[in-house]
Amino acid sequence: MIPTGFVQDLLSRVDIVEVVGRQVELKKSGANHMGLCPFHGEKSPSFSVSASKQFYHCFGCGAHGDAIRFLMENSGMSFRDAVGDLAQQVGMTVPEGPIDAAEQQRALQARAHQATLSEVLERAAGFYQRQLKGHPVAIDYLKRRGLSGQIAQRFGLGFSPPGWRSLASAFARYDDPLLAESGMVIVQGEDGPEQKRYDRFRERIMFPIRSVKGEVIGFGGRVLDSGEPKYLNSPETPVFVKGRELYGLFEARTALRTKGYALVVEGYMDVVALAQHGLPNAVATLGTACTAEHIQKLFRFTDSVVFSFDGDAAGRRAATRALEAALPHASDTRSLRFLFLPPQHDPDSYVREHGAAGFDDALKQAVPMSLQLLDHARSGCDLGSAEGRARMLATAKPLWSLLPDSGTLKRQLLGELAALAQLQPGDLAQLWGLASTGPGPQATPHKPARRSWAAPLRRQRHLPIGPADQALRMLLQRSEWWERLDAEDHELLHRLPDPYGALCGWLERQLHEHGAQPWHTLQALLAEQPFGEVALRLMGTMAVDDVVGFDDLRTVLNLLWRQHLSLRSEALAALGLADPQARQELADVLQRLRALSAQAAPKS
Repeated sequence: MIPTGFVQDLLSRVDIVEVVGRQVELKKSGANHMGLCPFHGEKSPSFSVSASKQFYHCFGCGAHGDAIRFLMENSGMSFRDAVGDLAQQVGMTVPEGPIDAAEQQRALQARAHQATLSEVLERAAGFYQRQLKGHPVAIDYLKRRGLSGQIAQRFGLGFSPPGWRSLASAFARYDDPLLAESGMVIVQGEDGPEQKRYDRFRERIMFPIRSVKGEVIGFGGRVLDSGEPKYLNSPETPVFVKGRELYGLFEARTALRTKGYALVVEGYMDVVALAQHGLPNAVATLGTACTAEHIQKLFRFTDSVVFSFDGDAAGRRAATRALEAALPHASDTRSLRFLFLPPQHDPDSYVREHGAAGFDDALKQAVPMSLQLLDHARSGCDLGSAEGRARMLATAKPLWSLLPDSGTLKRQLLGELAALAQLQPGDLAQLWGLASTGPGPQATPHKPARRSWAAPLRRQRHLPIGPADQALRMLLQRSEWWERLDAEDHELLHRLPDPYGALCGWLERQLHEHGAQPWHTLQALLAEQPFGEVALRLMGTMAVDDVVGFDDLRTVLNLLWRQHLSLRSEALAALGLADPQARQELADVLQRLRALSAQAAPKS
């Protein structure tokens, strides 16, 4: 028996217009969508689908119901199959077993509370839109960014005034707990005369974040000048989970079908600027890395996704996180590509300088997912040496393993990786513990065994305690220290051999999506990761109550830098001194090594 509460939660996450729209051609008509009824023959449309009520009704034959009923009636599915199909589309797992009346009541109360929070956020959005009209400085800012009034209205852009308690004029009670719970008001201190309340958003352009059904669930706010933070987002609430939502998806739904692909960018202004220039199919992540839920949601609307990132190191890391999230959902019929713009541009500035045609030209250079995986695997690896090829395979294996076993893509990539490593596909399959693919192109199709890439790690009884171990232990104990490190330190840690590099990537994703977390929380999350046992073993050699300071982490990182720079200097010296670029880099590396060695020298 499927719990009633789960069914209601599922229906709140799906959009019936999208479900029906896959089977019936719908056109907007007033507040609803109309089409030819699939349940009886007709020449003029009498089949109505309501996005607000999440309900369909045919005025000709009387057919009516919700998304589950539509799948049952139109596709001949059983109730369980229809629920399972919808659940898969939104990344939910159908629970088994009965649910008691008390739990059903709690689920109903939770949904009613979410509806109340949404009403608060809708009212705040209306307030900000009215404020925009009365603040010429905000209107001038949007005009200078090339945005029209029509685009501002379409996305519901607004402005939060500079006052500390401006929302008090929009709500009867400024001390209403819902204002704090929805993230609109910040409360400091305990109840009493000393408690302080003030607006979270002040003097910012406001970007309402809508659910796929069009409900306002949060906000992003951008400063008008060069203040910090440049962007401020709503906190997570019962109606807003950053790793699940995409900015602009509600506005882009129709364009995703007409354009044939989704363009994933990183900023609110990117989405709005692209729409202004005739590219209304862009969506943005909400200050987090791209997640599997983002990918699943996009594939409900289109089979083609293009990720657009900056070409710097941070953009490359963001692309790798998107690649990891997308690989399990790749198939022979889906397209995933990666576009890297010039370092001086983001999508907003690029489309304003080059126009829609120029952006379309850039999109033609987007790299297919398979090539992005190969490029990432061989980055920094000397494929002219056995060591470099081995490192390339070590980097590629965990990513390649994420691909679905069905289809031909996974097997083709195995062959390409084998070619880069100067191996036969059958040899690589045997090395990775898979069924043999045979010696060449005529190999018999195989289905790789489901085996964790971390299996060899489980056979290691002891790990040596070196600087990489010490650095990871301290960062797991005090995850907030990651943000105190600079981009170069992050790059150094990401390039550590696995499992260290993979663990650093995972830790950075956790921080992006959930903020700093204590060790006991990370410990529970690591249990499901392939490198979880290694992390637990590392922490097992260190009491979590040990007193360590950030200076201790800095000392360990300096040692890692000295090791890295020493290896780099040896590689540069091997190139000889004829190359002036290599000679200059060698001089810089040696100078930095001397500085680090001086820091490490004991004081007399």
